[in-house]
Amino acid sequence: MVAQPSARERLLDAAEHLAFTQGVAATPVDVILRQANVAPATLYAHFGNKEGLVVEALRRRLTRWDQDWQLEVSAAATAQEKLLAVFPALTRYRSGPATARWCAFLSVAAESPRPSRLLDEALRSDTELLLTRLHELAIPVVGAAEAQALAERLALIFTGVLGMMLRTANPDKVIAVGHATAKTIVEATAVSTTR
Repeated sequence: MVAQPSARERLLDAAEHLAFTQGVAATPVDVILRQANVAPATLYAHFGNKEGLVVEALRRRLTRWDQDWQLEVSAAATAQEKLLAVFPALTRYRSGPATARWCAFLSVAAESPRPSRLLDEALRSDTELLLTRLHELAIPVVGAAEAQALAERLALIFTGVLGMMLRTANPDKVIAVGHATAKTIVEATAVSTTR
């Protein structure tokens, strides 16, 4: 007999499935509770309120994303492939258990013009991971002087890919185009730094 996930995990799963596909504001707490098959007191005991649940669901997503990205970086053979591994990592991540129409962090940020401190920290942690890792991975490819600028360009391309996923029936094609675009920029930057 397979053990049922804990009430906490069921709430996180329901938040991911409902709030990150339908929208946080459009998903009432009672719908999340019904999906998770828990009483309101359980949500409040574990997370304090709906926002606390959303923050923890975002943190869990970031951990999963980080793991998938690290796996792709580790599997890459060259410094350039490691830098561009963010795109195959997105394909890997989308094939896993996390559900969303696009990026849950961008979605929540769009719905939260004035986020609380905790929600703001959760949203910023995603951006910080993206920029910090891209910067670190860019150094061996283009050198320290160009790494930050290249990381910011790649982050913009990656974020554009996430946004375009909302507007297409073929997200894999969007990821492939973003990957190819990023590769062109990386190669051009690498050439210019060796002159």
